[in-house]
Amino acid sequence: MFDFLWNLGSFIIALGILITVHEYGHFWVARKCGVKVEKFSIGFGKAIWRKVGQDGTEYVVAMIPLGGFVKMLDERVEDVPADMLNQAFNRKTVWQRIAIVAAGPLANFAFAIVALYAMYLIGVPSIKPVIDSTKVNSPAAVIQLSEPQQIIAISGQDVRNWEEVNLALVGHIGNDSVDVTLAPLSRMDGIDDKGKTYQLDTREWRFDPEKESPITALGLGIFRPGINPVIAAISENSAAQIAGLMIGDTILSINQQPYKDWNSFVDVVQTSANKPLSVDIERAGELLQIEVVPQAQTNDNGDTIGIIGISPTAAQWPENMRFDLEYGMIDSVSAAVDKTWQLVVVSFKMIGKLFTGDVSVKNLSGPISIAQGAGASANYGLVYFLGFIALISVNLGIINLMPLPVLDGGHLLYYFIEVITGKPVPEKVQEIGFRFGAALLLMLMSVALFNDFARL
Repeated sequence: MFDFLWNLGSFIIALGILITVHEYGHFWVARKCGVKVEKFSIGFGKAIWRKVGQDGTEYVVAMIPLGGFVKMLDERVEDVPADMLNQAFNRKTVWQRIAIVAAGPLANFAFAIVALYAMYLIGVPSIKPVIDSTKVNSPAAVIQLSEPQQIIAISGQDVRNWEEVNLALVGHIGNDSVDVTLAPLSRMDGIDDKGKTYQLDTREWRFDPEKESPITALGLGIFRPGINPVIAAISENSAAQIAGLMIGDTILSINQQPYKDWNSFVDVVQTSANKPLSVDIERAGELLQIEVVPQAQTNDNGDTIGIIGISPTAAQWPENMRFDLEYGMIDSVSAAVDKTWQLVVVSFKMIGKLFTGDVSVKNLSGPISIAQGAGASANYGLVYFLGFIALISVNLGIINLMPLPVLDGGHLLYYFIEVITGKPVPEKVQEIGFRFGAALLLMLMSVALFNDFARL
């Protein structure tokens, strides 16, 4: 229940901020263009707070936090007194109307820059992208490693941490190849090395983002520090808890076989569903033998495996792999602008790949997935929450620029046609377009919600 409330609260905060930014963009430019704004609403439905400002605008916060709107004086909607015609939206020039409509998505892009600026100013704890192996019969199999290597660029784009590697690789889904540039670990100790570039054949590169990352799907083995056989966490009502294992216990052996490594331990557990296992542990200097019966569970492949519900203690990352991705007050600006541009480009690429079939519609996410992402990022801390809302802000801006008549992009399409032809698009044509756009948007939202529930 706590996780649900945390995710819901984080979702409402994130979406509330982004909707306010988007609608304020419309509001601010409309006022600058001399348009009278009658209502500024965050959310839909019944108002839970309202106030009429000195400017005559009614400010509202409504119950359903899934959108908002700015209601402007418009002859197409209502009768407008003769003395206020110059304040009507429809009486403004086509370029003023374009500016007002485009201001919402542009405000989202501007907010992403601000959020990322704050994130880089604070500093993001990061791990350098180091690989220690490649998978046989995978695109990355052309890379032969004699020692761990750091990924320093993807197709010429510099990358500094795993998040940047992931973002760069996602943009190459559906491409025939991707270049990966590696440098030895000595480079991280101050030795300049431009690295070696490998071209990976990605024509057969397919993966399910719900089950694996593009990094591992490409066949790159992520370097991880060693795992200590000390129990760090135990799941509620798990076999380990029922048997009496405790956090801090050190695993010495299983079924009289000395502990070798974590993977070997997991293999024994997974092949012993509903079969008793003898686990020798050390607890506060005392040697104990505990019998554990792994609970049966079905994995993603439909196979039955055993689980006992414990997590081990990970060793510390080497100091030369850990760093804070941060910049000064000036450099943070260019870093934030560059990252926002990368997010815009990748987002547009993903939309294009949805239409070409390179990316499945199963990858569309709705409000439930966004809420989970908001809760998870907020749980990690402010800096991660800032990065998350920057990503969602960019996506909100891009979605609103799509040329669907019910969205800002659809209105812009009509206005640009007016610029070219010199006359407005007929009302009847606009009405048909709005109905088509609403139907298509509803279909996309339905698919996204279905995907959300399927993931749950």
